[in-house]
Amino acid sequence: MPAMSQQQVGSRGRCAALLLPLLLLSVAPRSGDTMINIPSKLKSPPVITIQPQSITTFSADDITLTCDATGNPPPTFRWVKDGLEFDPSKDPDLSVSRDSGTFSLTAKDGPIHQYQGRYNCYASNELGTAVSNEARIVTENNPTLQKEKKVSKKVEEGESVVLPCNPPNSTMAPVIHWMDKRLRHIQQNERVIQGRDGNLYFSHVTAADSRDDYTCNTQFPSARIIMLKEPIKLTVVPSNSVVRNRRPQMMRPTGSHSSYLVLSGQNLELECIVQGLPAPSIQWIRKDGVLSESRTSNDSYNRVLRFKNISESDSGEYQCTATNLQGMVTHTYSITVEASPYWTKEPKSQLYAPGETIKLECKADGIPKPEVTWSINGNLLTDIDPDPRRSVKHGVLTLKNVELGDTAVYQCKAANKHGSILINAYVYVIELPPQILTEDGLMYSVAEGQAIDLACETFGSPRPNVTWEGESWGALRANPRMSQLSDGSLQISNASLNDSSQYTCSVSNSKITITAELDVLNKTVIVKPPLALRIQRGKPATLTCEYQVDSRQDAPQVQWRKNRQKLTESSDSDKYMIDESTLIIPDVEEEDEGIYTCEVITTLDMAEASGSITIVDRPDPPTQIQMTEPKERSVTLSWTPGDDHNSPVLEYLIEFEETGSERKEWEELSRVSGSIQRTTLPLKPFISYRFRIIAINDIGKSDPSKETEAYSTPAAPPDSNPERVHSDSIDPGTLVITWKELDRRSFNGPDFRYKVMWRKVLGSGPSWHTKYITSPPFTVTDVGNFSAFDIKVQAVNEMGDGPEPKSAIGYSGEDYPLEAPLDVGVALLNSTAIEVTWAAINRETVRGRLQGYKIYLLHFSPESRHLRRERVREGKPTNISIVMTDSNEEKKILGDLQPYSHYALTVSVLNYKGEGPQSEALMFHTPEGVPGPPSSLLLESPSETEMTLRWTPPIQPNGVLNGYILQYQAVDNEDIPMQVEKISDHAKDHLTLKLDPRSRYRFYLRGYTAAGEGLPIIREGATTLDGGPPSDISLSIGETSVNLTWVSKERQRNVGFLIRYLRKDGKSKWKHSEKVNSSQSFYTLQGLQPGSHYDLWIALGDETIWKDDIQTAGTSNHKTAGTSVMEKRGGFVTEIWFIGLISALVLLLLVLLILCFIKRNKGGKYSVKEKEEGQIDSEARPINNEAFGEYRSLESDNEEKRTASQPSLCDDSKLCTDDALDDYANSNSVQTEVLMDESLASQSSGVRDVPDPETQESSPLNPATAISHHGLPNSAAFLD
Repeated sequence: MPAMSQQQVGSRGRCAALLLPLLLLSVAPRSGDTMINIPSKLKSPPVITIQPQSITTFSADDITLTCDATGNPPPTFRWVKDGLEFDPSKDPDLSVSRDSGTFSLTAKDGPIHQYQGRYNCYASNELGTAVSNEARIVTENNPTLQKEKKVSKKVEEGESVVLPCNPPNSTMAPVIHWMDKRLRHIQQNERVIQGRDGNLYFSHVTAADSRDDYTCNTQFPSARIIMLKEPIKLTVVPSNSVVRNRRPQMMRPTGSHSSYLVLSGQNLELECIVQGLPAPSIQWIRKDGVLSESRTSNDSYNRVLRFKNISESDSGEYQCTATNLQGMVTHTYSITVEASPYWTKEPKSQLYAPGETIKLECKADGIPKPEVTWSINGNLLTDIDPDPRRSVKHGVLTLKNVELGDTAVYQCKAANKHGSILINAYVYVIELPPQILTEDGLMYSVAEGQAIDLACETFGSPRPNVTWEGESWGALRANPRMSQLSDGSLQISNASLNDSSQYTCSVSNSKITITAELDVLNKTVIVKPPLALRIQRGKPATLTCEYQVDSRQDAPQVQWRKNRQKLTESSDSDKYMIDESTLIIPDVEEEDEGIYTCEVITTLDMAEASGSITIVDRPDPPTQIQMTEPKERSVTLSWTPGDDHNSPVLEYLIEFEETGSERKEWEELSRVSGSIQRTTLPLKPFISYRFRIIAINDIGKSDPSKETEAYSTPAAPPDSNPERVHSDSIDPGTLVITWKELDRRSFNGPDFRYKVMWRKVLGSGPSWHTKYITSPPFTVTDVGNFSAFDIKVQAVNEMGDGPEPKSAIGYSGEDYPLEAPLDVGVALLNSTAIEVTWAAINRETVRGRLQGYKIYLLHFSPESRHLRRERVREGKPTNISIVMTDSNEEKKILGDLQPYSHYALTVSVLNYKGEGPQSEALMFHTPEGVPGPPSSLLLESPSETEMTLRWTPPIQPNGVLNGYILQYQAVDNEDIPMQVEKISDHAKDHLTLKLDPRSRYRFYLRGYTAAGEGLPIIREGATTLDGGPPSDISLSIGETSVNLTWVSKERQRNVGFLIRYLRKDGKSKWKHSEKVNSSQSFYTLQGLQPGSHYDLWIALGDETIWKDDIQTAGTSNHKTAGTSVMEKRGGFVTEIWFIGLISALVLLLLVLLILCFIKRNKGGKYSVKEKEEGQIDSEARPINNEAFGEYRSLESDNEEKRTASQPSLCDDSKLCTDDALDDYANSNSVQTEVLMDESLASQSSGVRDVPDPETQESSPLNPATAISHHGLPNSAAFLD
């Protein structure tokens, strides 16, 4: 991971980057600058740059061993095989590289086993010899498939079976897949699993396992070979009996103990394949410690424990436990981890000055401990003449007082039984002046808390000494976070923001210096790490990772890992959705469980935080339920918990089922904490129990456990008596005793009964009457009305009586009251309220518990106000109200009465049996009250300054109506005082007012009686203004038509006008449209000639209001006179079907009108008054005053009265109403001339002539009189 960045900001020392410490340099100082001169001939010891690698090869593969090195003079190469010199150039089958020691063999058909062995490469020049690591060539023949017999296995359902694979032997492990003949993988699960040996293991077989194409496919990737073995036929024979469960048994490995020796850094898989029915579940533990979660994982449905990059700390004992309902089995693995040699201290190549003492430290470790040996230029020290200046102790080679001839390449080798390692380090003895090779003015960046090295690489012999100083710190050796390394670099650990500064590196005893600039940035911080999620399988999981990065850094890379492996490198990376700092797993599965780490990586530092996903689920049911310590009323239950699936069990629910009972259901008996595995259950006598247990965790309930055998408790006397013992007597003279029955489980024994006991409270003495029955109620007769009794009920069975019961008071049945209350009186409080009083009833006549009194209030209509009491009493009331009182009340106030009305009132006594006789009716009448609001108020405006108000009387006058009060005021000017008109004539129903046409008014109309004024009816309105034709007209001109549109003005009467037009061709005459209403807002003038000029006028009578000239679109088309202006291309008005439809509708309407008038003429005379009373909505009445329609008076209808006994066609048809006739007469939708017999027309007084369009007006108060076009085009047709 990068911890720092640097960039060149100066030019000093730029050539220094080209120098290597392996070069022999000569320095020539120049005035004012220190330059490094590189002579034309350079010498350097050999350094191996490409090491040969061990390979395993097959006869069809190429063989290549690479070896390359640098040095000056260029090194020469030689090989040693198995300790002997090997010259690949002498083998005609081998090709050797000219510039390196690499040689290769091209694949051939002949044998290659002669090349198998251990190889070392030697690179030499005049300054020494470097030796490569040891590389092995292992040769193998291509795997071949031996001829096999077809395998067929037949097993009984529920048994276990192993299908063998037997792959060819090879040092390279094959990849094995079990497939069918269609190359589809055999589905594996807890029951069917593939072992590490390639065999397919069945814990138990089912009928569905039968097939004849189980095929083992063996793949050798390095040999590029795939082998398909002979299919295996498996036949599962159905069992003749019930398939019995079996305890787990080990299938692989066998026995109870296995041992493994493994090298550190390798991967290891332990497997535990078990047979059993049902399929056992597997759990792994470390017996001598804690199982590492970071280096281990489970696979193959927990059958495999996988170690990744195993270490010495993983040595120990591991146990797998297989469990099912029948039992368990275990297998223990003893794991020993050893290690091949590895370096703990490596020697470094260095330059030395003559006379120095050097020490080359070489330390290695491994299991077992490796042996360390030294060589010079490839020759063991033991094979070289001893030198008193040279010594080796504890792996450290010491050479005193070195000379120029001591320049050489030294090899350190460490070896144990698992292998060997070798490292080269040269000693270069030379004299050179000091130089600083690192460029001056470099700038470094580091994140807070990280470590950084400020380089100050020197060159010289003897080795130069350097010192560092800070811009504000001075000498830096006193700072514990800053240290100078052996190569002269300054290392700053745990950098802080205060470390941002300029630093200077100086060579001692010289003036050679460089500077470095350090900039410390804020460290990257994860402010919201991913959470530890506990989630169910199949649900989505979201992990978030919010972070903060220094603004001076580039956008970071966010990387997610699962169990330290990059998600982008995992085999199932497609299932993860990564959106910047959010990781989403849409459908969590078992293999998604693990530790998820979010890494925020910048160029300078990295921050990481971990969350987790734990798959949780409902617990498995408890097993091995046992009943112990049986007693008469208890038993102890114990159990073994099932798997909690990562969610601890909170509690256990213990349920029971009563055997032999009709209630075939499980009921809750007890709940205990999830930490308890044993409890004592309280039981009831004379019941046979079966138990089962359900485990409960945060996710939900487990399936029920297997139920226990039945356990029966002995019989005993009842423990309790029935509750709620009371009397439920209804009929007079009877005592009914009842109670709440005991639950059958409280009987405690056979022959259960109830012992019923009763006696009178007064006069019966201490003796009890007794009766045994099996269920309530129990009835005692001939005991008198409403008498008090002591009653009690006791539970009894064959084993004895229950506890002594407590007695209760009960009463015999009640009878109806005998008398009505006396002295009933009424006091009038106001026109709507009275107070009723009566004398208390004699309790002996109640014949039961007094419940209260019932008051009957009978209302008679106001029309009977002046009738005699006898006639009121004989008439039927319009309403009856009933009021209930408490038993201790002797008066009651009644409200909401109708003023100016007759009432009758009676009172009766009520007990729990029923109601007694009513008192004699008391007659009274209420005084007058204020009237209700008038039932309707209609506003009409005959002119701009007049408003006519028409109303109907109140529905509830509440007395004698004396007249009306009218108040009105301008709505838009409240400063004008309210105007008041008093109307003393109660029969008057209209009034005309003179008003300001510029104002809108609000009207309040109320009636009044002798008691005062009533509530008003309120309406708002304004007078209708005189209208006129439109003046602001917009035109839309087509080829044969022109559309005229305008805005209708509010509050104006409808005005009819004509549109006149003249074609400017010198021949045409003035034409005009039909009458057009100002309220239409638009009109289409059709039948014009394309490309022609026209004059358009709007005329009201003889006066022209508006003029304009237009030109139609298109090219002029000269038509002969007489062409119809009505022609409209594409229209439907002239279609034959439309004309026929309109004609049929007109004929049908005409027939209906004739029938209506005939029936109306035959119906006799009727009263318009009755008609008006039948119509509640007076605003729907037709009115006529020029544009307002016709209001027909009572006098004008005297000749048209009819009797109610003669039904009319008009009763069910709107066609015969005045409104319908008016609409028909005023309709402009179809211009049709209707010819009618004069005698028939004279009889239809409700039909009016169509008013002239110039004078017809419409009003906002009566919009129904406006002309309706029913959606047809507003156009007219005229012939030239």
